[in-house]
Amino acid sequence: MSATEITPALSVLDLVPVRTGQSSAQAIAASMALAVRADALGWRRYWFAEHHNMPAVASTTPPVLIAAAASRTSRIRVGSGGVMLPNHAPLIVAEQFAALEAIAPGRIDLGIGRAPGSDPVITQLLRQSGTTGDVERFPSHVQDIALMLGQDGATVRFTSGGEYAVRATPAASGSPQVWLLGSSDYSARLAASLGLPYVFANHFSGQGLERALELYRSEFAAGETLAEPRTFLTANVVAAPTDEEAQARALPQLRMMARLRSGRPLAALETVEQAQRGLAEGPDAGEQTLLDSIRSSWFVGTGPDVRRELDAFAAQHGVDEIMVSPVAGSFESEPLDATPGREQTLELLAG
Repeated sequence: MSATEITPALSVLDLVPVRTGQSSAQAIAASMALAVRADALGWRRYWFAEHHNMPAVASTTPPVLIAAAASRTSRIRVGSGGVMLPNHAPLIVAEQFAALEAIAPGRIDLGIGRAPGSDPVITQLLRQSGTTGDVERFPSHVQDIALMLGQDGATVRFTSGGEYAVRATPAASGSPQVWLLGSSDYSARLAASLGLPYVFANHFSGQGLERALELYRSEFAAGETLAEPRTFLTANVVAAPTDEEAQARALPQLRMMARLRSGRPLAALETVEQAQRGLAEGPDAGEQTLLDSIRSSWFVGTGPDVRRELDAFAAQHGVDEIMVSPVAGSFESEPLDATPGREQTLELLAG
């Protein structure tokens, strides 16, 4: 298939956003409803990110959210985008995802990342047990998880010559699809060397995209589970009936990202009206430049326009799937236990 013939499948990346006045319970309820809607619309997969100690993000525990979403859906693949492996013992990750595979056979994805998913203080709290924070062992930990998830399990070999079998579950009949996530040359090369599918986190940082994909594809080593490179991209997206509404719904997340990148204190996600009032007060030149820079890599507009842009984006980079992070904000009049703007984005893009 040539690049111009690609029609990308669509998937969802969910950070479970928390808006002003919304409880964690309401935010999670809204995301569960969104997962159900994505399932009904025929979207390919639904992944939850891992972030910690952020007022506007409730996706702290991907395995818990995956289990909840799996129980409410019947077709769509559910998974992590991703589990930040240095925060966890590899055996625990393998056991959690083996259990998820048993709950929803053939529908579980294990996306693994190397970043901490938070600030340095929280990173230290997450890694107080010591050995799990050994980032240098990340490649071997990824391999260990893949082995422990398999039917044969992994074998621990001791210097004395003894061996010990380790399995993530006693009698696996299948295993999750393991993906490596990243936004750097390191992650692309590691995924290639391990023969794993790879996702470039374009929604977070679009810098280095072309080089990462070229490295992954050119250095890919085929393995038992994957014969050729397999990759897709993520993107921040807002679709609405009108361009005016889409631009308005993009404002809350844009302003939060600007605060994050400029090191200012974070808060719950603004409503559209709060963001508009803040913008009307007049950002300084530096803030406006930052907002414009962030916005330049997003896909915001009417459903048909955004879909055409996503199709072209996929064709440009030779991928058959785009994972959408639906970043549409909410108006003050909209219910706290639902996310109409994000649901609208999925519906419009599905056609």
